[in-house]
Amino acid sequence: MSCPGDILTLACWKDYASLNDPTRKTGLLSVMKRSAFTLIELLVVIAIIAILAAILFPVFSQAKESAKKITAVSQARQLAASLMMYAGDNDDYFAPSTNYGAATSSPERIWPPIVYPYVKNEKLFIAPGSDGIYAKLWSERNNMTIGYSGATAYDPAGCLESQPDTTGCEGFQNVVNFAAAEESARIALFATTPNGPMADKYRGYVFSPYNGPLNVTDKRMSLPLVSDRDLVKELGGSLSPAMLKPIYARYHRTGKDDGVTPVIFADGHTKTYSAKAINSMGTNIIWRFR
Repeated sequence: MSCPGDILTLACWKDYASLNDPTRKTGLLSVMKRSAFTLIELLVVIAIIAILAAILFPVFSQAKESAKKITAVSQARQLAASLMMYAGDNDDYFAPSTNYGAATSSPERIWPPIVYPYVKNEKLFIAPGSDGIYAKLWSERNNMTIGYSGATAYDPAGCLESQPDTTGCEGFQNVVNFAAAEESARIALFATTPNGPMADKYRGYVFSPYNGPLNVTDKRMSLPLVSDRDLVKELGGSLSPAMLKPIYARYHRTGKDDGVTPVIFADGHTKTYSAKAINSMGTNIIWRFR
C-alpha cells in the first residue's frame, strides 16, 4: 500500500507490518514447498502408471489380434466366392491348388493366379498381420500365408482316388468336380499357413490334408498338420517339403495350440477353430474329401 507523503497513518502501518511479518513469509514458503512432488510421490505415480500399462497393453494386443482375425475371415470368404465363380465358368470344377501338369514357368501351376481375375486384389491372398506375399509364380509359392487344400491338386502321375492309403499324396490323376464335395458345409478348403524361405521347406500356398494323424473311424476326417507354432521350423529337419505343408493357427497363438485359424468351407461359409480343437478331431471337418 502506498501512503501519501510522509504521513504514516494507522492503516499504512498495518499494511507495512503485514508485508514484513516473518510468519507470513514462512507461510508463503510452506505453500511453495507443498506445490512440489516429493520423490516418494513421484515413485507412487510411476508405479501406478506401470500397473495400468501392464493391465491395458495385453487388452490392446488382444483387440488387435481379434481385428486381424476378423479381417482374415472376411478375406477368406471373398476367396471362397472367387473359387465358386471360377467353378461356374469351368463346368463346376475346382481350381486346382497345384497343377503338376503345367510347366513350372507357368503362372497357372499354382492356384493364386488362377483365381486372381475373380477378385483382382493381391491383398486378399495374404493373411492379415503376416509378412506374406502374393505368389505370381511357382518360385514364389513359399511366400503365401493363406493356403488352399492340397486335396484339389492335379497330378497326371499322382494318386488315385480309389487307392486305400492316400497318406502323403500331393495330387490326384483327375481334376476334382464340386459334385465330389457332397457335404460341402463340412469340407475345408482354406486356412492360414506359415511362410518362409523356399530352402527351409516352406510352401505356404497350400496345406496338405494327407500329412497329419489318421482318423480310423472316418478317414475323410484325418487331419493336416496343424499348430499355433511354426511346424515347418520344428519339423523341417526331419521331414521333406511334401510331408509338411501345415496349417498355422497364427491368431491369439500361445505356443500351446490355443491359437486360431479361419477355416473356409466348400459352401462358402467360414468358421474359426483353434489348433487344439482341430487336433482333438472333434470339429466334424472333412479334410480328405477324396
